[in-house]
Amino acid sequence: MKTHDPFISSLVATLVALFLWSSTSRAADPPPNVLLIISDDHGWSDYGFMGHAEISTPALDRLARESLTFERGYSPVPLCRPALASIVTGLYPHQHGVTGNDPELPDKTVNPQTQRTNPRFQPYYEKLTARFASHPNFIRDLTSRGYVALQTGKWWEGDPIKTAGFTHAMTQGVGKGGRHGDAGLAIGREGLDPIYNFIRDARGKPFVVWYAPMLPHAPHNPPAALLERFQKPGVPPPVAAYRACVAWFDQTCGELLDFLERENLRTNTIIFYTTDNGWIQDPKNPNRPAPRSKLTPYEGGVRTPIMISWLGQLKPRRDRDHLASNVDLWPTLAALLKIPAPQGLPGINLTDLRAVQRRQQIFGEHYPHNVLDVDSPTRGLEHRFVISDRWKLILPANAAAASAQAELFDLKKDPWELHNLAAKEARRVQKLTRVLDQWWQGP
Repeated sequence: MKTHDPFISSLVATLVALFLWSSTSRAADPPPNVLLIISDDHGWSDYGFMGHAEISTPALDRLARESLTFERGYSPVPLCRPALASIVTGLYPHQHGVTGNDPELPDKTVNPQTQRTNPRFQPYYEKLTARFASHPNFIRDLTSRGYVALQTGKWWEGDPIKTAGFTHAMTQGVGKGGRHGDAGLAIGREGLDPIYNFIRDARGKPFVVWYAPMLPHAPHNPPAALLERFQKPGVPPPVAAYRACVAWFDQTCGELLDFLERENLRTNTIIFYTTDNGWIQDPKNPNRPAPRSKLTPYEGGVRTPIMISWLGQLKPRRDRDHLASNVDLWPTLAALLKIPAPQGLPGINLTDLRAVQRRQQIFGEHYPHNVLDVDSPTRGLEHRFVISDRWKLILPANAAAASAQAELFDLKKDPWELHNLAAKEARRVQKLTRVLDQWWQGP
């Protein structure tokens, strides 16, 4: 026969009350904020924590120590506009349809970079932006959930509020200066006050900040004090100027992190760091990339460290082996926020160690600067590439072309891709070609 024990009843009631209080408290916790730091035209090895002998990046080194850091991160495309579109949508360029910076125009005597407000050519520009806006993106998803979102820096897709769902934006996306950011391009180079003011005005609402300054992007005109630090015997002036712009960018990142700490926001803010595409400075020509850099499928054009930081929630760790991609950003963010991501996104949750370890390959594609056909944006495809463990295959789009040549590199032994092993490793080329075709066969 059971007896009623007042002590046990009281203990159970207390435990139930504590559980209900804890659940209510957790439910009442504000959602974490989100900060995206997107470097612009930045070489993958040009960081202190990546081992560069001359470039010091104390702020980003600190962020790397506080992050889940993937040293083998990649952009799926080596050009800024399609790369940024991939970050926002979580899609490859052949999926979102923005494959170049500007449309190729029927009048070859005009510069597409200057004609976006010309009524004669506006439909070419509008088709690219409309194609981008037709896809879901994580900014619109978060603002639909009560976030406020600020765009600053580089932005190509017209008015960020209309095309992507930002609630606030520096870029207006109109006029001749609206090609890739207009007023938004002042961020970083002219201070961070717009970000500070936005965060303070959020008044407790969860926020998203898109910090994509035109740094270390050309023009490489850093402050004199920074430039002097890198002007050394034997260092070409264009290289010194680029390195100083990397330090300038790092300095702004430090200021932004310090602000979050002063405002007691650091522990409730998820920070993502990546780069739109790589850069190797031409030692002879200021503001110009060297070969195998931007606009090429080589490591100098597509590789970047990727960092995810959430102090107290995500354990910092350096991953030197596994592969990460910018298409992983949305799935990772959705997992951290415990919200659904769209079905069919090609990326993975980078905080899921099993998923990271199971991943066999990552992919990418390469196009010319201008979109050859806005109605068929993949028609200009030049290369596809796949990275599988230590091996990287770069495959020309037109294998029948006289100059076309498959390139296979052992990235562990040859990280700068100096030795093409395709002829010696024909069977491996065939295997990776099948993997590429299973991913996407091209136009």
